[in-house]
Amino acid sequence: MDSKHNMSGSWTQRERGPEFWKVARLACQLAGTVDVSFFFLFHILDSPILAWINVISVAIYVAAYCALERKQNRLAIRLIWLEVIVHSALGTIMIGWGSGFHYYLLMFIPALFVTMPFQKAVLALAGLWLYYVGLDILMWSIEPVQPISSSALLGVHLFNLSIVFAMFSYLSYFYLSMVLSAQRKLRLLATVDSLTGLFNRRHGSYLAEKEIARFQRAGHPVAFMLLDVDHFKSINDRYGHDIGDRVLTQIGQLIPEQLRTQDLVARWGGEEFLIILPDTDISSALASAYSGPS
Repeated sequence: MDSKHNMSGSWTQRERGPEFWKVARLACQLAGTVDVSFFFLFHILDSPILAWINVISVAIYVAAYCALERKQNRLAIRLIWLEVIVHSALGTIMIGWGSGFHYYLLMFIPALFVTMPFQKAVLALAGLWLYYVGLDILMWSIEPVQPISSSALLGVHLFNLSIVFAMFSYLSYFYLSMVLSAQRKLRLLATVDSLTGLFNRRHGSYLAEKEIARFQRAGHPVAFMLLDVDHFKSINDRYGHDIGDRVLTQIGQLIPEQLRTQDLVARWGGEEFLIILPDTDISSALASAYSGPS
């Protein structure tokens, strides 16, 4: 149980890359800007208490942003949690449920599963639900402490709704971009040899079978060359595997330069390389094999 929990926690830490914390910094900037807007808005609506609450909120977001800049990510997340939970409750209690301040609590739902392991995220989600429902029930039993006119309340509601809608849209775009980026990386890892940048053996086999099937179906000739590096073991033994890897990398760059754009190269294994020559007969393949640098 403990080992699974630790693995889950470490997985979450790995998956939260620089892009996530970049978005967190941007969220602090946007939230601080919104609170500055609220400061002036509530002064216009003659609600000085709510106006000065937003000054405190701006200060918290500045502190969270500075913590993110110093890589104090846990502190930053706690500050953001504190601000949103307290500010949502105060705004709702002061001017009513119709103000829409409670919508900001919903933005934590996707963030929970990115910022903590799954089990903790589920518990935090249950606590967030209880808090949200409790605030809803509370506002059924009490009147707003500092009510504002219905037209002003509608304006605040639409403003909050628009901000949350825009931020949810951006977060959805961000998470979609993360998923698509992860898929591209997985496809790349499945087809490319990490050392040489050429196709790996698995994808090379697939391409070879594809060309053979094309030959059997339409009669298009295809040739294959299998190359290996002479005395490669002695290079590793004498200079070490790091130098051997450099040699393979250089060869992986050299081989495609000697071929046509339609030819395919794969690292077949170790110091062996497979070259696939579509639409090439045996005489052209032999000419290609002997035309490279000596």
